[in-house]
Amino acid sequence: MGATTRDIFGRAEGAEPAEPGSYGQPPRGFRLPAGTRLGQVRLQVADLARSVSFYQDVLGLRVIYADGPHAVLGPHGDDTPLVELRELRGARPVPRKGALGLYHFAILLPGRPSLGRFVQHLAEIGVRAGAGDHLVSESFYLQDPDNLGIEVYADRPRSSWRRVGRELMMATDPVDVSGLLQAGGEARWTGAPAGTTMGHVHLHVGNLEQADTFYSESLGFDRTVWHYPGALFLAAGGYHHHLGTNTWAGPGATPPAADDARLLEWTLVLPDRPSVEGVGESLTRGDYSVQWQDDSGAKRELVTHDPWGTQLRFMLSEPR
Repeated sequence: MGATTRDIFGRAEGAEPAEPGSYGQPPRGFRLPAGTRLGQVRLQVADLARSVSFYQDVLGLRVIYADGPHAVLGPHGDDTPLVELRELRGARPVPRKGALGLYHFAILLPGRPSLGRFVQHLAEIGVRAGAGDHLVSESFYLQDPDNLGIEVYADRPRSSWRRVGRELMMATDPVDVSGLLQAGGEARWTGAPAGTTMGHVHLHVGNLEQADTFYSESLGFDRTVWHYPGALFLAAGGYHHHLGTNTWAGPGATPPAADDARLLEWTLVLPDRPSVEGVGESLTRGDYSVQWQDDSGAKRELVTHDPWGTQLRFMLSEPR
């Protein structure tokens, strides 16, 4: 993301508070419920031990479960799975120009103090990161050892979000790093804290109109930002975005091969069975293939693929 507030909205005259329900364009048919959230991402990597070290030492995740060629990692203090790593020895890294599929997945920290402590941690271990103030959030960007993209961010209070018409204001402005470090206080980073979640996924796609048709009109996301150059952002329940799509990999971009480092699957968690069934029916009406993957017959999980082959799993939220 590289377009500033001025690039997108000019002086943003007429910007108004983004009150609930005042922004976004809903799909015409099925609409994902407000309780929709992201689950874990599944990644294919070349060297499991190398990747686990990175996700622990740099990102501050901990291993929840490990068995042979795969490991599941999450935050400290709870057992929420965020990243599953699956090893394919010799998998080729993501090319510098990118490929269709993953642009980045985004780990959402509980607040600005946590992000400030994370930034101090990066400085202490000598890891450089990109940065962007997106008006609704503050973000830092890294690449893992296989060149898979990662964002670590914290949201701004929703009371500070603004809109122009029905479009939420998002941009990429400079981050107030000194202010973040001050917010972090004297406490040191001790790893991703309890309450850390998967905030969103951002994908390279081949065509934004096709992405809109699949992810909004068939799958049920609201459009939230549509004037960002080369990108479309979508969400459920009034969030700024659960999904970003872009064409920044260029017109010649191709999907990753089976033996490349890549995103194998990302996950949406839905609050009830009618929502899971509803998205399956909506995708089927749009002539997209869906597969139920639940031996119990309870229709708790289904899998689909976007027009560029990226796999998405829908799961029913476990009772809390």
